[in-house]
Amino acid sequence: MPTESETLRSTSGPSSDEPASGAAPIADTADGQAARGDLPPEAAAAVPLQQDGGAGAGESSLTIAVAFAANLVIAIAKSVAALLTGSASMVAEAAHSWADTGNEVFLVVADRRSRRPPEPAHPHGFGREAYVWSLFAAIGLFTAGGAVSVTHGVQELFADESGNEYLIGYLVLGVSFLLEGASFLQSVRQARPEAESMNRDVIEHVLETTDPTLRAVFAEDSAALAGIVIATLGLALHEITGIGAFDAAGSILVGVLLGAVALVLISRNRRFLIGQEADPQVRAATIRALLAMPEVDRVTYLRLEVVGPRMITVVGDIDLVGDDIEPRVAVRLREIEAKLTSSPAVIHSVLSLSAPDEPSLTPDGSPPAR
Repeated sequence: MPTESETLRSTSGPSSDEPASGAAPIADTADGQAARGDLPPEAAAAVPLQQDGGAGAGESSLTIAVAFAANLVIAIAKSVAALLTGSASMVAEAAHSWADTGNEVFLVVADRRSRRPPEPAHPHGFGREAYVWSLFAAIGLFTAGGAVSVTHGVQELFADESGNEYLIGYLVLGVSFLLEGASFLQSVRQARPEAESMNRDVIEHVLETTDPTLRAVFAEDSAALAGIVIATLGLALHEITGIGAFDAAGSILVGVLLGAVALVLISRNRRFLIGQEADPQVRAATIRALLAMPEVDRVTYLRLEVVGPRMITVVGDIDLVGDDIEPRVAVRLREIEAKLTSSPAVIHSVLSLSAPDEPSLTPDGSPPAR
C-alpha cells in the first residue's frame, strides 16, 4: 500500500528531482510542453499534474486507433457472416460492430477538439467538447446497437427459419473475439497504470476517469466480448435444437446489454458536462501543495472543477504569510496563480484572500482548524 507521500507524488506530480513515470511536464515551452528544470521547486510541486495518473493524450489516441481498426474489420466480417448464416444473433453483432466503428469517429473528434488551447472567448479551453462528442457516441451505441438488435431479435422470434451456415458464424465470432480482445487489452494497458496511481482498481478507475474516450473504448470492448459469447451460445443452441428462438433471444440479449452500457456512458458524460468536482485525492494533494508554499499560511476555500480530460480549474481563498500592502498582496496572489497554471492540468486559477474568521481546510478530512 503506497504511503501518503507516494500518493501525493502520484497525484500532484514529482518533486523537482524525481520525475514521475508517464507524467506530463509542467511549464509551457514553445511546443506546448515543458522542461521541469526551468521551474522553481515549489512550482514543480504546485498541483496535481494529471487527475488520472499522468497518462498522456497520445495513449488515448492509440487506444482509439486500435479500437477503430479492430471494429471496422469485425463489422465487415460479421455483416458477411450475417448474410450467409441468416443468424439473428449475428445480425445483432454486426449492428453492434458498425455502431462501435462509427462511435470511434466520434471519439477521435472528441480527442482532437478537446485539446485545443484556451482562447479569449473560451478561457477554460475546449476540454468539455470531449464529453459532448462522447455523449453522441453513447447515444449512437444505444440506438444503432441496442435498439436495432432488440428490434431485429423480436422480429426473428416470429419469422421463418433462417440459414444454417453455422461454421462460418463460429469462425467469424472466434476471429472477432480475438480482435476485440486485442482492443480491450490496449484499453486495460492504458487504464491499469492510471488506476494504480490513483489507488483504484481498473473498473473503478474506468468509471471515474475524466477521460471519456478511455471509458467508452473499455466499455464498448467489454460489451463486445460479452456479446460475442451470447451470440455464440444463441447460434449453438439454434444448431443443436433447431429452434430459431434461441438465436433471436441472443440478439435481444445483445441489444439489452448494449443499451445498458450506453446508458452508463450517457450518465457519466452528463455528469462531467454539468460540472464535476475533481477527485478527493487531487483536492487533498492540492491543499498540501499550497500549504507547502512558503508564502501560503492557510487555505480556507478550494473548488477544483473538471473542465476536460485531465483538465481542472482552481478557485480558492488563501491566507498569505506576513502583512503586506494591498498592491503587493495582489502581486503575490498572481504569482501563486502562475505556479498553479504552470501545470498542464490546470487551465485557469483564481485566488482570493481569506477572511480572518474563515476556518482552515485540511487535506486529510479532519475538522478544520479555527
